[in-house]
Amino acid sequence: MPLYGLYALLFEDHGLSTGSISSLFVLWSVVAFVSEVPSGAWADTVSRRGLLLGSGVLFTATFTIWMVWPTVWGFAAGFVLWGVSESLKSGTFEALLYDELAALDAEHRYAAVMGYANAGEMVCVFVAILSASPLFGLGGYALVGWLSVAITVANMLLVLTLPCAPCAMEADELDGTGDTATSVPPPSAVLARYVSALRDGTTEVRTDKVVRRAVVLAAALLACLAFDEYFGLLAREGGATIEQVPVLVALTVVGQVIGAAAAGRTASMSGRVMSAVVIAGAMLLAAGAMVGGVVGFIAIGFGYGALQNTAIVAEARLQDTMSGRTRATVTSVVGLTSEVMSVAVFAWFAVGSAWIPLSALVVSTVLPLLVVGITAVRWLPDRGSSAAS
Repeated sequence: MPLYGLYALLFEDHGLSTGSISSLFVLWSVVAFVSEVPSGAWADTVSRRGLLLGSGVLFTATFTIWMVWPTVWGFAAGFVLWGVSESLKSGTFEALLYDELAALDAEHRYAAVMGYANAGEMVCVFVAILSASPLFGLGGYALVGWLSVAITVANMLLVLTLPCAPCAMEADELDGTGDTATSVPPPSAVLARYVSALRDGTTEVRTDKVVRRAVVLAAALLACLAFDEYFGLLAREGGATIEQVPVLVALTVVGQVIGAAAAGRTASMSGRVMSAVVIAGAMLLAAGAMVGGVVGFIAIGFGYGALQNTAIVAEARLQDTMSGRTRATVTSVVGLTSEVMSVAVFAWFAVGSAWIPLSALVVSTVLPLLVVGITAVRWLPDRGSSAAS
């Protein structure tokens, strides 16, 4: 959506400060993590494709509200819907993909396919961001925003083309009678399965040390990708015009595309290699924020691409390691943990922006990234350490 490259500027141009914008990001993350694990358990209970469709409806509503109600309350309402939308998608898509590959005896392709999916998403974001400048010149925020709404509708319809991957639990576990011919289980059986999925998934994370460490590692890497919401403001702080901002932000997307597309090739990396990649990515981010301009944003793009790659690999190792019985629930714990960490990032930006330039705030995130890099040496599961399904 073209509005991706401009929505932080939309907020700022409607009177919001960096601190207020950060507060909206905090609200977004809080809503997402409150609903994250419960929605993951639903993805282990009901149609995953149906949940993804619901996620698309809420995402469309987000941009629509921003267009018709461009105030702080309208922006907040949009972020509430977006947060729920993200929670419905997080864990659901990953579980659908892994189980569909498992049905084809192709689990080993998960990292590559997920990498290509992420790369495809980033290519679409790249095109959308680059189109934001000419579209803004033609029709301002209105044209950019309503075209974004139309694209979300098309994206929502694409969900209907996704396959229906088999669930880990069988039909007789739903109706409790052993009669697999029962097509529509009673609500009590669905609720019982939901509670069971929620309990079993969270129990696996608590009791399995390898799974728990993989969850935290994947979540930390994803959380370190949270501050891309500030790239537009960072570009403006460096002197870029509204028309130039999307171009600079698009440079960071190129790095993410490369990093995601390479996930299949790097899927077998060791913990030591991941540690080196994360630390190198952190240093590139810091250098890029300080340098600014085209060169700086290219460096940020390479750093972000490195982190995108390691996040996909870490999540793929988690998929291999978990039992798979409540796959979406366990994966949603990654989203929950990531959102909690993201709130800390947004809160730091909200508080720090009153005294510190955005470039310095970005540099300050390097320290947690260094810790993540060091931790990866021991916490990244070995490839092939899958649990029995």
